[in-house]
Amino acid sequence: MEKIISFKKNIPFKTNIYEITSVSLEHTLSLKEENLIIGNFIISGTYKITSSSLNLDEFNFEVPLEINIDKKYETKDITIDINDFYYELINNKELLVNIEVIIENLEEKEETFIDEEKTEKIEPQEAVTSIFESLDDNENYVTYKVHIVTENDTIESITQKYGININKLELYNDLTGLKLGDKIIIPTDD
Repeated sequence: MEKIISFKKNIPFKTNIYEITSVSLEHTLSLKEENLIIGNFIISGTYKITSSSLNLDEFNFEVPLEINIDKKYETKDITIDINDFYYELINNKELLVNIEVIIENLEEKEETFIDEEKTEKIEPQEAVTSIFESLDDNENYVTYKVHIVTENDTIESITQKYGININKLELYNDLTGLKLGDKIIIPTDD
């Protein structure tokens, strides 16, 4: 597999440029880490300052470049080269370079799937004969009844019906604003 990466850069000159008479492009790009290409473009050549100039002036620019490659690609066998290069004189002091870098021999890494379900061997436990074995005979437990408020119920009639003190009833219920269908917990001391 190959990938082409486009790069554009404006290069400012200190003097006027009338005409670029020659230009060359070299690079020092190389794989520095598993997924990182670092290096420079070296753009050099000659140019004329005016149309009547007999002398050619030289230029030489180094432009740094860093390319991060997605970690899904294997990079150990890649080759890096220039695929295309062209330039354009923007004004009399600036050169626009367009460079395409080609990276060849990229291979997608094979995906490895990890089964997230873990298989564990479960050892048999000792059988529990009764759920009540762990209860202490000396412990006291409260049992409850639930009363559903009917049309003629009052707090007094409910306390009389179940023989319970109003203060004990308030420990288990909010008795303010009772209405038809509300449920009241009635603790019993059986």
